[in-house]
Amino acid sequence: MADLANLLPDLVALRRDIHAHPELGFCEHRTAARIADELRSYGIEVHEGIGTTGLVGVLKGRREGTRSVGLRADMDALPIHEQTNLPWASTTPGTFHGCGHDGHVAMLLGAARVLAADPDFAGTVNFIFQPAEEGQGGARVMIEEGLFDRFPCDRVYALHNWPGLPAGTISTRPGAIMGAADKFRITVTGKGGHAAIPQDSPDAILAAASLVQQLNTIVSRAVPPYAAAVLSITEIHGGHAHNVIPAEVMVGGTVRTFDPTVQDRIEDRMRAMLKGIEASFEVQCALDYDRYYPATINDPLAAADALEVAATVAKAELAPEPAPTSEDFSFMLQQRPGAYIWLGQGTPDHAAPLHNPHYDFNDSVLETGVRLHVALARHWLT
Repeated sequence: MADLANLLPDLVALRRDIHAHPELGFCEHRTAARIADELRSYGIEVHEGIGTTGLVGVLKGRREGTRSVGLRADMDALPIHEQTNLPWASTTPGTFHGCGHDGHVAMLLGAARVLAADPDFAGTVNFIFQPAEEGQGGARVMIEEGLFDRFPCDRVYALHNWPGLPAGTISTRPGAIMGAADKFRITVTGKGGHAAIPQDSPDAILAAASLVQQLNTIVSRAVPPYAAAVLSITEIHGGHAHNVIPAEVMVGGTVRTFDPTVQDRIEDRMRAMLKGIEASFEVQCALDYDRYYPATINDPLAAADALEVAATVAKAELAPEPAPTSEDFSFMLQQRPGAYIWLGQGTPDHAAPLHNPHYDFNDSVLETGVRLHVALARHWLT
């Protein structure tokens, strides 16, 4: 990769252009078109419109081989107002690349350019550019539309920047690396009435207050102490006047787990609590519980390979524990063996966490990301 140094200015410019023109999930039309143009300029076969705005670039090695590998980058931005004041800041108010997907795209395009210039490998690389990672399940949609039927992958890898790691450090682990993400909305319905006559109106606010307290005991009292889990209440909505007992209150939040058994236990306990609330307060409770992302589970052999390969391009370390945040690459790992990998980007100038209005991708780690993508592909396709 002797020419990589000459490629980096182009990648920085491309990354910053994508950052300045962010697009939300399933709306990444400009981004996808830019990616398709880049891939075609490298001589790579392009297939568009998979999962609405998703696309795949296919590159065959010059040597005969039946193996294949998928390398994924997510493309979507977040509905957050950027506060970086950078020259390449978002030009779309209320939308910005606050999770570094612009950098992921640039790194994968850089790897595609390097591999296309010297396809000395045996087999096929599928460059997967995925829409709608941020809570909309773009990976699942691509799979449902035949991603792995059309583009077979014996292994799949995804790389995500990680501000909590020093810049350039690469980390992953076998088994769980990111949590399952569930979201819930509970509607508590009473009768509604005058605040001065509470005896005539089952009180949805009082019931919701008790419910919030009870829900916060589930992890400490219903989940084994050796099993990690998080349950957070993030929304309460109800009432509009000081002298009215509202008829309805909504309580919402999220659950994060790493084990489906624990996930089942938490939902079961929540449903049992609602029955108790109904009996105690003479209200009705309706639960909408959505398990929208499963846990991200790395294949042990793929994770071990990733660490071995990573050590040839940068500092590599075994991640000591998974993160409770979620990732829809989990759907791909349910279909194919592979691994999700963290690339550190933390420096004093890049200390903002993901999904923070002051966040920006650290361009100094683009080279490490490109080298890792290329090395993973060549390692599997030897």
